[in-house]
Amino acid sequence: MKKDIEIPIATDVHVAIVHEWNEEFLSKDWNAYLINNRSDTIEMAIVVSKGFDGDTRTSTIRHGIGTLEPGSFKKVEVLQEDVLALNNEFFVTFFAENKLFEKRFLFPKHTVTEKNLSTIPVIQSEGVLSKD
Repeated sequence: MKKDIEIPIATDVHVAIVHEWNEEFLSKDWNAYLINNRSDTIEMAIVVSKGFDGDTRTSTIRHGIGTLEPGSFKKVEVLQEDVLALNNEFFVTFFAENKLFEKRFLFPKHTVTEKNLSTIPVIQSEGVLSKD
């Protein structure tokens, strides 16, 4: 029955967009990271990302992240400046506690800017943390 279906709530998993120096291109890039701030390991993590605003849409990109240990993070993708003018959505799915978790993170358009930078826990770099 419907009342017997348990829908687990994903907590302490975040997406952050960090502004960091790229040695190869000698410029600052915006990079999206998946952060596991849980006390347990998350496994088979998948991140689906896309940008959108009205009729303007980017391609949907799927990233197989794999396993993240407690208190760790992994880079998901590099974001171009043009994409930051759109709403950016990251849909995260992972296994933990023998359950499937999922969570949607949204960065509204024009919110990923230098004026909104703050120190991101776990990564210890300047960036914008997703709103839950």
